[in-house]
Formats: sequence, C-alpha cells, structure tokens
Amino acid sequence: MSKPSNFFTEEEKKIIKESIETAELNTSGEIRLHVEKKCPEDVMDRAAYWFKELKMHKTEARNGVLFYLSVEDHKFAILGDVGINAKVQEGFWDSTRDLILSFFKEGRYAEGLKVGIIQAGLQLKEYFPYQSDDVNELENEISYGK
Repeated sequence: MSKPSNFFTEEEKKIIKESIETAELNTSGEIRLHVEKKCPEDVMDRAAYWFKELKMHKTEARNGVLFYLSVEDHKFAILGDVGINAKVQEGFWDSTRDLILSFFKEGRYAEGLKVGIIQAGLQLKEYFPYQSDDVNELENEISYGK
C-alpha cells in the first residue's frame, strides 16, 4: 500500500463517512476515524496522539471518540474522551472493538468500521443523547497519517 488514503475505495470512504453521520444522529458525541500506514508506538498511545492532533478534546462535552487504524501493523483502537470515560464502565468499548475486529479478520475493513461506528453511536446515546440544538463539532471525513 502506497498511502493510507488509498486503503479504502472511494465507495468505502463514502460508506464510512455516512456511518459516522448516521451514528451522530443518535448522540451528541463526535466520532472520527484516523488511518495511517504504521503505528510507531503502543496503539493506545498513538490513538491518544492523534486524538489531540485532531483537536478531539475540544468538544464541549468532551465526548469525542476516535477509531484508530494502522493498516500495515494491523493495529486498531477506540479511544473516548474524558467526558465519556467519566460516565461509562471500564471496558465500554471492548464489545465494539471485538465486533469490528471480527470483520477485519475477514478482510472486511470498511464494513467492520461501518457496523462498529453505528454501534458506538447507539452506545453513546444512553450517556450523550442527541440534542435538537446539536452542532457537529468535528468533521466527519476520514483523516490520514503518513
């Protein structure tokens, strides 16, 4: 793979973006996906690095969620902000991560992310329901590293 932005087809990118938009209709939470070629450190540390780089900690309710994928290393993480972590039980993201990984093992990356992102929106709904005056605080586009 030459660049992380080439990992998904244009159709898959559209499906992922639409799944983020759909998930955010259930919650005031903000969801993003970041994809890069290699993960040079612990996957959760790397996800935290990109969480900050993407300014995901700047949401009003501190309820951003980052899906992080390193394609060559086959590393994946879900990282929620402190507003989420203060309200949910430990291991809150484990079932979503495991669901997504079951698709990844079959090479179905976009489909796994779609299903997992929708599930994340439903999970967040309990703690951060969608508000009628909700503002989309973070863009829904996939971001890419090197």
